Amino acid sequence: MPTASLIYMLIGIATVIGMAGLNRAILTNGGIGLLEAFYWLTALAGLIVGWYFNLQYIGQYGAQAGWAHWVSLLFANPASASGGQDLIIANAVIFPVWTIVEARRAGMKGGWLYFPMSALTSYAFGLAAFLALRERRLRAK
Repeated sequence: MPTASLIYMLIGIATVIGMAGLNRAILTNGGIGLLEAFYWLTALAGLIVGWYFNLQYIGQYGAQAGWAHWVSLLFANPASASGGQDLIIANAVIFPVWTIVEARRAGMKGGWLYFPMSALTSYAFGLAAFLALRERRLRAK
């Protein structure tokens, strides 16, 4: 595995730990409800499936693997370009603004962390983790 990919993985893990640490009071308050459990299971699935394909990508492209190359493959054909632009706009434009604003409203800390977390783990993981924590916070109010 290229060193850069390992560094990205470690930073991704650090963002998850940071988010959990900042919101320890929320995470240790009460049990897991059904909707929250659904979000956490979805987050786990997004992480596992996303990294399965990311590791395949790293194995296939070796030294060529990197953010610029990965993004260029999103636009390899019109079908993937449609999904690619959706991912970029949703994850890089809408998601950071939404998580920062909504985290403040819900009384969650570190709303800004979800964007780098989603970029370094998977968008599905970052989104579902945000929704799970938000659900727990709203249930506790």
